[in-house]
Amino acid sequence: MQYKESIPVSHKQVRASAGLFDVSHMGQVEIHGDRKHRLNFLEGLCPSELHELKVGQMKLSSLTNERGGIIDDCIFTEKENHTFVVVNGACKFGDIKHLNAHMATYNSKHGTSLSLNYLEESRSLMALQGPKAAAVVSRLSGKDLSGLRFMSTTNFAVAGYPCWVSRCGYTGEDGFELSVPAEVAPQLMDALLAQPEVMPIGLAARDSLRLEAGLCLYGHDLNEDTTPVAAGLLFTIGKRRRADGGFLGYKTVIDEIKNKSYARKRVGLLVNDGAPARENSEILDEAGKVIGLVTSGSVSPTLGSKISMGYIDKAFGENGTKVSVRVRGKVGSAVVHKLPFVPTNYYTGGN
Repeated sequence: MQYKESIPVSHKQVRASAGLFDVSHMGQVEIHGDRKHRLNFLEGLCPSELHELKVGQMKLSSLTNERGGIIDDCIFTEKENHTFVVVNGACKFGDIKHLNAHMATYNSKHGTSLSLNYLEESRSLMALQGPKAAAVVSRLSGKDLSGLRFMSTTNFAVAGYPCWVSRCGYTGEDGFELSVPAEVAPQLMDALLAQPEVMPIGLAARDSLRLEAGLCLYGHDLNEDTTPVAAGLLFTIGKRRRADGGFLGYKTVIDEIKNKSYARKRVGLLVNDGAPARENSEILDEAGKVIGLVTSGSVSPTLGSKISMGYIDKAFGENGTKVSVRVRGKVGSAVVHKLPFVPTNYYTGGN
């Protein structure tokens, strides 16, 4: 959770330079089989357009249940002979069980032989994040990274160790996730930490960074009773999928899109006074009525302000709406704030 430096110092290191996270707790899964069938199968479990992915492209999505709720948020990457899926550490065993159960049904129905390979012991995962991350990876690989844009991936050696290099992350900054054979992961981590721009960063700072960037944490901002629409993840639902459906919970999700039938929506909050509004703090209207609940909250090291995310009755969800928060029995003023709190710096090409 934390290395030698404090959480604010670690946080600011990532915003200003580069920080290295060990995220090997995440689940790394391969889906093998005929490309058309494996993507048909996966599109039955998520609302994104996966057939449109070219080799080396990535997409943020979610696994939904029959009610349209989110089982987990995940990233799909199209590889040359399989689809690579990264899922959350706390959900990975449930996700794998879910995928395997539906895969057995799909194989039986279509006469296919799709298979799942969980890379439990064979690979580790680390994330190098921050504005100087690209310079570090380029130096250690000898690669020109200008053509590797946000949400794309390729394979090359970093410090001599073979990596699956993905330009993505969970901090709002430019950066990379490096999937590496587990037996050489310590050596690669040592090589990265030997660079003058890099510090080891714990998961506590990762949490404050992702909150500033307006990114969800599963089990807090997302759960099986929350749909992608209410969560503000409408961009993950492809146009074709909205028309054709075919994924679990489709009817609920499309009804929410067409008729705005969801009751609450995810928003950001700037807390003006009192203590920081953390998870489970109540959100109140001006009359003192409970209209929502905070799901994540902290003090922003970048802004020096108290920030929160949560779900609020959609009538109060407009940017600038004045509300209150109740923290340990005391009420403080707050205002609905557009997400992200801190502008993101993802690399999309060019200067």
